Amino acid sequence: MPPLCYFVRHGQTGWNAELRLQGQADTDITELGRRQAARNGQCLAGLVEDPAAFDFVASPLKRTRETMEIVRTEMGLPERGYRVDSRLMEVHFGDWQGYTYAELEAMRPGSTAARLSDKWGFVAPGGESYQMLLDRVRPWFETLDRQTVCVTHGGVIRTLFKLVEDKPVADVAAMDVPQDRVLRLSDAGLEWL
Repeated sequence: MPPLCYFVRHGQTGWNAELRLQGQADTDITELGRRQAARNGQCLAGLVEDPAAFDFVASPLKRTRETMEIVRTEMGLPERGYRVDSRLMEVHFGDWQGYTYAELEAMRPGSTAARLSDKWGFVAPGGESYQMLLDRVRPWFETLDRQTVCVTHGGVIRTLFKLVEDKPVADVAAMDVPQDRVLRLSDAGLEWL
């Protein structure tokens, strides 16, 4: 089992609010997203007694970096004292990035049926599946060797539930990943705070 880790999903973006497939498109967080990040930073400030004992790492996308900087500020830390790791980027939706399901269906009727029937294994044109994402995240996860605060994406957090708790892939792919809560990984497993 890895050391104590806290995971935070980036704050809401405009594309989240519009239900657009975001993937690795580099979007900004909204005012609500900034409030969510501040809430998570305040939560972590109450949980982490010695921030110097923790590694801080984020996906390199703007929405995760801004969230991390807000989290660190709320924890009383310099906003820039963290590193990025590209393995923590969101699942890539390829040619589908930026579209809603309704827009995809309007362009090509029936095109989203395969993803809806197998969200875990589906690969959008030019993209990757959740299984491919898990394969990308696993090496990072397996090298965790110190307490960590990680700001990442919903897809990455979903893979943790497969890696740590071996939940069924259909359940993991469909699970809701809140943007206003912290996920703790400890000897007791995964727990939303």
